[in-house]
Amino acid sequence: MLFQNKQWQNDIDLVLPVFEELSSEEGSSFFITGATGLIGTAIVHALLRFNDKYGTGFQIIATGRNEKSLSDRFSDCREREDLILAVFDAEKPSIEPSMKIDYIIHAASNASPKAIIESPVETLMGNIGGLSYLLSYAKENAVKRVLFVSSSEVYGRKDQSTPSLETEYGFIDPLNPRNAYSYGKCAAETLCVSFLQEYGVDSVIVRPGHIFGPTCSQKDVRVSSAWAYDCASQKDIVMKSAGSQIRSYCYCLDCASAILKVLVKGEKGQAYNISNRNSIMSIRKLAEIMTSHAGVRLVTDIPSEAEAKAFNPMENSSLDSTKLENLGWKGAFDAETGVKHTIDILREVSALE
Repeated sequence: MLFQNKQWQNDIDLVLPVFEELSSEEGSSFFITGATGLIGTAIVHALLRFNDKYGTGFQIIATGRNEKSLSDRFSDCREREDLILAVFDAEKPSIEPSMKIDYIIHAASNASPKAIIESPVETLMGNIGGLSYLLSYAKENAVKRVLFVSSSEVYGRKDQSTPSLETEYGFIDPLNPRNAYSYGKCAAETLCVSFLQEYGVDSVIVRPGHIFGPTCSQKDVRVSSAWAYDCASQKDIVMKSAGSQIRSYCYCLDCASAILKVLVKGEKGQAYNISNRNSIMSIRKLAEIMTSHAGVRLVTDIPSEAEAKAFNPMENSSLDSTKLENLGWKGAFDAETGVKHTIDILREVSALE
């Protein structure tokens, strides 16, 4: 019952003014892949709330690979006339011919470390094949713009300690299957600009850092998600590294507002980092904020071989958000506030289910 949660709605209302330019697109339709995911759900909820506040009459087409998962995820708003739930699998893409689509936001991808390790082929091809289909669809059906949700992992390993600009790249080992995710995102970005140059298909790219929030799935094994559920359940959290790696953490609604800002104001063919400069910190610092709020302990342990293989190899994956901020975007939630709201909302929603 997340959409109806009072704290969640208050949080959404805080970010709506960030992309208020979208009100000029009254009556437009938005096709969102990966809508049941952490980022996709936040985008869908933000657009629904935008309709409620501004009466823009948007049609939101929320898609995912599984009809039941879609129905469960949007159980508290699936009866709305402005929301359509549709099955779309990035590995076997197909769109109903009768659909009218003005904007496509492609947020579908294997992002779980476990899924990447177990299914590197599907991870790679889901990014490339799914996006290729959507760009071709946009070319043939006069879609106004495609936005591709990429990743900070396109930057690879670097020695620098400062946040990455959009033009600064490091090393990615092509012979490590863990990098199917990184290379899939890299290839997909090149596909976007190639369709732009050859066919004139308008597209923009965003590169989120490490996103967290109450839209995460209980099956998500990424530490920010798994720890949030542990804290909401009053369980100690377990950290299987020193936690020294630096990450750009960002509350999911700040990420959603950034995506919608880039959709309406970003320059075609350009990539934009999504990072809240008030939430760049080590993994250990995130764990300490979570345990402090939840009143649980932080426990350290040695990772298994399989767990170690799934780790993000980047010691510093912090991102510079200046280019995004120059569009007029600003994060509404610092790490402490985002973490507190995530844990509190998960507790409330879980208690109702």
